[in-house]
Amino acid sequence: MPKLNALVAGSTGYIGVQLIKLLVKHKYINIKYLCGNTSVGKKITYYDKSLSNKELPKIVKFNKNLLKDIDVIFTALPNGEAQDISKYLTKNITLIDLAADFRLEKTSDYLKWYKQKHRAKNLIKKSIYSLPEINGKELNNYQIISCPGCYPTSILLPLIPLFESNLVKVKNIIMDSKSGYSGAGRGVHKKYKDKNLYESLSAYGVGFHRHNSEIDQMLKKYTKKEINFSFTPHLTPMFRGILSTIYIDLEIGVTQSDVVKKLSTFYQKDNFVRILKKNTLISTNDVINTNNCHISVCKSKYKNKIVILSAIDNLIKGGAGQAVQNLNMKFNFPLKTAL
Repeated sequence: MPKLNALVAGSTGYIGVQLIKLLVKHKYINIKYLCGNTSVGKKITYYDKSLSNKELPKIVKFNKNLLKDIDVIFTALPNGEAQDISKYLTKNITLIDLAADFRLEKTSDYLKWYKQKHRAKNLIKKSIYSLPEINGKELNNYQIISCPGCYPTSILLPLIPLFESNLVKVKNIIMDSKSGYSGAGRGVHKKYKDKNLYESLSAYGVGFHRHNSEIDQMLKKYTKKEINFSFTPHLTPMFRGILSTIYIDLEIGVTQSDVVKKLSTFYQKDNFVRILKKNTLISTNDVINTNNCHISVCKSKYKNKIVILSAIDNLIKGGAGQAVQNLNMKFNFPLKTAL
């Protein structure tokens, strides 16, 4: 099988570098171009020395002429920039976006949450929000693949099967997520320089974090009921990993064991999602540097409530790994390739 030529735009951020680390191991991918803005002319080893033994191109500025021999574009760029690149797509190029440019189906929602108008409205119909375990089989019908955000990945994987089967109540859900500081990008060091980033825990985006929008959009697809939830993210003094704690009410007659059974059945053939024994206490250390998601269903002191724990690596399962997983599904590569 001939290799696909890939272009990575936004190659020097934490997720961009992680993506390159995965793609250099992918036997069906040739990294043709690495693109950046402030890093033009540099080698990627300037940002990560572990890539020093790999033959990789120097970083160049993106221009549409680079796309002549490209099969797949990965965009790990600030919100809005993938929209501009998407305008140059030809029918033979697939775009896999790791930012939020094509996550929301309504342009009004994009304007509300991202405070900018969508500049590629006509391409939204050619895009799919792809959480691989949930709707990855639909990828063949779309040219633009939008990868979910890191927090939504950790939250939607346990909740969607439960919403779909009406096992839990869909109101008054509390989602409390803790992330490594890499989730805020390289700029986090300057932004938090006076806040003791490496020794403190910080809540942010309380009530209005942008990931509320995609959590709401996806959960509504799997229930006809009116939903409401509270989502609060936090930055922790660790580099990578997310642990989401979800407090939710059970429907009448449903037990903790019913929930575990449903999730175990739903993911029994999955390569990356693991449902643990009930009441297992999990940590990010169990999943960092992997594309795995560990889920545990714990009892509450209240009979009609449960606490769901969900752990992922924000840079892999919540970012670059999910992009590669979508790539593998789109092009029918073995699912674990490079993962």
